[in-house]
Amino acid sequence: MPTHVVNNQPPELANYNVFTSDRALVEGVAREADSETEQLRAIGELAGHPDVIQLGFDANEHPPELHTHDRFGNRIDEVRFHPSWHVLMATAAGRGLHGTPWLDPHPNAHVLRAAKFFIWSQVEAGHGCPISMTYAAVPALRLTPALADTWVPKLGTLAYDPRLAPIATKQSAICGMAMTEKQGGSDVRANQTRATRTGNDDFILSGHKWFCSAPMSDAFLALAQGERGLSCFFVPRVLPDGTRNPFAIQRLKQKLGNRSNASAEIEFDGTHAWLVGEEGRGVQTIVEMVNQTRLDCVIGSAALVRQALAQAIHHATYRRTFGKTLIDHVLMQNVLADLALESEAATALFLRLARTVDDAPTNPTAAALKRIGTAVGKYYVCKRAATASAEALECLGGNGYVEESIMPRLFREAPVNSVWEGSGNINALDVLRVLHKEPAAIEALRLELAPALEDRRMRGALHELDRDLTKLDELEWRARALVERMAILWQGALLLQHAPNYVSDGFIESRIAGQWGHTLGTLSIKTALRGIVERAAPRETPAASEALQPIES
Repeated sequence: MPTHVVNNQPPELANYNVFTSDRALVEGVAREADSETEQLRAIGELAGHPDVIQLGFDANEHPPELHTHDRFGNRIDEVRFHPSWHVLMATAAGRGLHGTPWLDPHPNAHVLRAAKFFIWSQVEAGHGCPISMTYAAVPALRLTPALADTWVPKLGTLAYDPRLAPIATKQSAICGMAMTEKQGGSDVRANQTRATRTGNDDFILSGHKWFCSAPMSDAFLALAQGERGLSCFFVPRVLPDGTRNPFAIQRLKQKLGNRSNASAEIEFDGTHAWLVGEEGRGVQTIVEMVNQTRLDCVIGSAALVRQALAQAIHHATYRRTFGKTLIDHVLMQNVLADLALESEAATALFLRLARTVDDAPTNPTAAALKRIGTAVGKYYVCKRAATASAEALECLGGNGYVEESIMPRLFREAPVNSVWEGSGNINALDVLRVLHKEPAAIEALRLELAPALEDRRMRGALHELDRDLTKLDELEWRARALVERMAILWQGALLLQHAPNYVSDGFIESRIAGQWGHTLGTLSIKTALRGIVERAAPRETPAASEALQPIES
């Protein structure tokens, strides 16, 4: 129809390399890893392919379905997924985004994995949950060599095998977790699930878990009360003899976002499990898994911010309003530049945290920085994702509010990382706990921030932070403010050392020197708006098609 001519609408953001078009990421990887990036180029090209982008939409439009019984009435407790989910999972596993870095002697294995996770999460975030937990389970499992010898190689192999089958017959495995109970939430010491010993490290579990992440996994780390207190257990879905371990999925959660991924309430009733670590030290055992999943919360939130920013800049580049291109309006440049600063700062921080994971085994300072840094980054970057995704959505106006765009999915996804692995208060208090117990963490943080003392705009804020670190007993009531300042100062220090001057100036003048409003898009007139936006713009390139082999559900 003549009235249906389409004009002044931007093309789809596709056929671009998600890695090479992100200058902050490219420069950050070169700085933190200093290694070959061909893997990143390949997954970046794949992530920008229109067929792959569609997989993310399909996986969220066709959420998982629970099948508790087969047609004969037998209990099966299976979760079934759209084929797009399996392609996403197979690609992530095939690129080593799960347990592979722990088996890789490469000195930059965790930095490269973090960059790949960041790139691939921009396609679809939900399937990152089981991939992340599989990555994070390896350090905890290594506390029990008998389990690690059997399971760790399967958690890190470059393959994906979604069958529920004995581990000996599987190519690979995925691991989930089941910690939260309805009466306790983050207070896991209030857990009521019971563990009864039947052998040396063999137990039977009985109890209900309010949140079980990725119930289709091959095994889970779970907390339960034993004779000696709260302990960590490894729960396989299928026992070595091929029988199904009792694992009743009561229902799947209907969530705000993260819709492609299954989260469930489950019942343990005579469920076989093996002790991980020392009995009575369940929290201490599982804390390594929690720390690694917290790192992925930071990476995943940074990915949401980056993808939201890319969509906003792309839209503004093509859309014309009031006589000129939207991106040429100085107020829109202010908003986009502020979003770009948020994105680049988050990218710099997650790459630095990943570097500490690579260095921690041989560097005590890096180990101390990792312990405090994951909680600091988890608190702040995850909270900023919701703010940034909402502002980016607004840049698209009504086009961003409809489901045909990716923006509602990004916005719905943003809160999950703040909730998962401890809400804001839990992470802020964890930072205080580390500062109380580990003086080495304070010294590691001081060393990290020391180069920024050369900048007059940061010097006063750094001295104030240092004073606060000497009176920790008075800080619980304002722990959030302290952790926020730690994160912003750390981001400012990283940008000051590594980003172009116009980027670090824009960040420091707004976030630290005080010339900033309470919303994004309130940068100073002195800020190099266009330069910051142009640096962050995604650049479309002819993308070579890569064959994707569907995996049968």
